[in-house]
Amino acid sequence: MDNSKALSVLTNLKKVIKGKDDVLEIVVIALLSQGHLLIEDVPGVGKTTLVKALAKSMNLDYRRIQFTPDLMPSDIIGVNVFQKETSSFVFRKGPIFTQILLADEINRTSPKTQSSLLQAMEEGEVSTEDMDYILEKPFMVLATQNPLEYQGTFPLPEAQLDRFLMRISLGYPSKNDEIEILQNYQGIRSLKGINPVVSQNEIIDMQNTVASLKVHEDILSYIVRISEVSRSYEDLRLGASPRASIDLLKASKACAYIRGRDYVIPDDVKEMVVPVLGHRLILSPEARIERKNVESILKGVLKRVTVPVLSNE
Repeated sequence: MDNSKALSVLTNLKKVIKGKDDVLEIVVIALLSQGHLLIEDVPGVGKTTLVKALAKSMNLDYRRIQFTPDLMPSDIIGVNVFQKETSSFVFRKGPIFTQILLADEINRTSPKTQSSLLQAMEEGEVSTEDMDYILEKPFMVLATQNPLEYQGTFPLPEAQLDRFLMRISLGYPSKNDEIEILQNYQGIRSLKGINPVVSQNEIIDMQNTVASLKVHEDILSYIVRISEVSRSYEDLRLGASPRASIDLLKASKACAYIRGRDYVIPDDVKEMVVPVLGHRLILSPEARIERKNVESILKGVLKRVTVPVLSNE
């Protein structure tokens, strides 16, 4: 399977984000899965640069919304404006009418404003009082979120979190990578050397190819069993939903595609479990008191699920 176009996007991202190859791969997987991405991290680690580089690599329309406590849903979706000449209202589209949307610091605004993204993220369309608008494909929301212990943050409700295919964290670079950033920060900031490497139609074709990959029934059972175990796991108050199972399947397909395969193996599923399920789970009070983390809990979930052995691997 020819995955060269997807790898070229990944190569572009590596030019501006140093030492985070595994995280960048997840970004491309989210794109190929037609999903949305939540980036949770401290300020200043390159989240905005990453999103801008992704949009420029595909020559797609890019918009950024700075979420603040006073932001209103109309600031995102748009507003009806009265025209004196025609004595009628005309809808003025908001920044959500784009292809790559950066929702910067999404948890600094109210839940009401956060929820204005739900329909666009789930259905790829926006409804107003008198009309429905279909968003141009590909459409992807990449939202940045500050850790909840930061002042002025509003936790994303479960329904909003469930709309994000995956959550990632860039983290701080290593010493050598940070030195390289300092040496080249002007070029990195201006995205010098980042040129479009795929077209809009090529991205859509790759997304359709990923969606059409056939998956063995044993892999489907493996995914469902992981979700089932999470729902009754002693350290979790809320396990994975059916939507989470679907997203785990979609991400596993994209992971296989990135690896150059047209079939999914159990290792693809294992690799996607933490980024796909981690942000959807709610820890039990006991697990919080014991300071357990989601990653270790999901590893415990995987240990309780029998890994299928496929004869055609």
